[in-house]
Amino acid sequence: MIVSNDSIIKPPYDITNIILNLITEISQKIGAVNAHHLNRPSPELRKRNRVKTIKASLEIEGNTLSEDQITAIIDNKKVIGPKEDIVEVINAIDVYDKISQFNPSSIKSFLKAHKLLMKGLVEKPGNFRSKSVGIVKGKEVSHVAPPPQHLPALINDIFEYYRKSNDPVLIKSCVIHYEIEFIHPFMDGNGRMGRLWQTLILMKEYPLFEFLPFETIIKERQHEYYSALEKSDKEGKSTRFIEFILAAINESLDDLLKLQNQLNTSEDRMKYFIESGATGSFTRKDYMNIFKDISTATASRDLRYGVEQGLLKKEGDKRKTSYQIILSR
Repeated sequence: MIVSNDSIIKPPYDITNIILNLITEISQKIGAVNAHHLNRPSPELRKRNRVKTIKASLEIEGNTLSEDQITAIIDNKKVIGPKEDIVEVINAIDVYDKISQFNPSSIKSFLKAHKLLMKGLVEKPGNFRSKSVGIVKGKEVSHVAPPPQHLPALINDIFEYYRKSNDPVLIKSCVIHYEIEFIHPFMDGNGRMGRLWQTLILMKEYPLFEFLPFETIIKERQHEYYSALEKSDKEGKSTRFIEFILAAINESLDDLLKLQNQLNTSEDRMKYFIESGATGSFTRKDYMNIFKDISTATASRDLRYGVEQGLLKKEGDKRKTSYQIILSR
């Protein structure tokens, strides 16, 4: 539901203490993630997190494929499973691989993403629905979506809100996620589009969100997810939904920060450093820029371990010492 507010059409919601506290916590954790360079995950970790994102978002919609099966599809391996589930995964992989190319305030981009996401799954993917729809829960209609003739204007309004509002991006992303669910612009794929578009909006401001699988928390709390949607519908504002999604993001950042505490041995840190995709010659100082909490003595021990294990090649001496990753390992 969208209401007019001066020069901008602004979706209604309240700023609660819960929202304020969550934004503060999330902002602090984003700072900690950036400080520890955890916003630059290794290629392997990026891949695992992408798999988790795709699995969670599609599992909410009933997809049955496992993480191993999704990984196999990414690796171009044959997978046995329901045809529709496999198509859903192939489409999602394509969309998330191209996510940085989408414009979060463009209807054209929005429709293109839906076309890729729902290709081979619905008639006329990438087009707004042409029929009225209602969401049925049990034997009752729990939500009647706006009529189809209003869809272009409604989507334009929420994108205008994204472009012009001074609201924090964390809040705007939740609001737009909710509004996509509320407006229900497509016959199918609205939930996954809402989650995709929130990720897109967040990563434009905070790149780490491209690889933060907060959809996993949403899946784990799927009942609460739908409950927050229903409560927001009944109240005519997205407040409860914002609180829920921010809590999921906050928990996902906690999980990411736990990684820093797990890198407590030379072996762990060296493996993470090599998997991070570092190339070319580097120094002890460069190594410490990745692991900011370790001492120079610890960094030296790590690098010595890397050389002894045949992972690194040492060149020069004393202040001119540099290292190179042995790529054949």
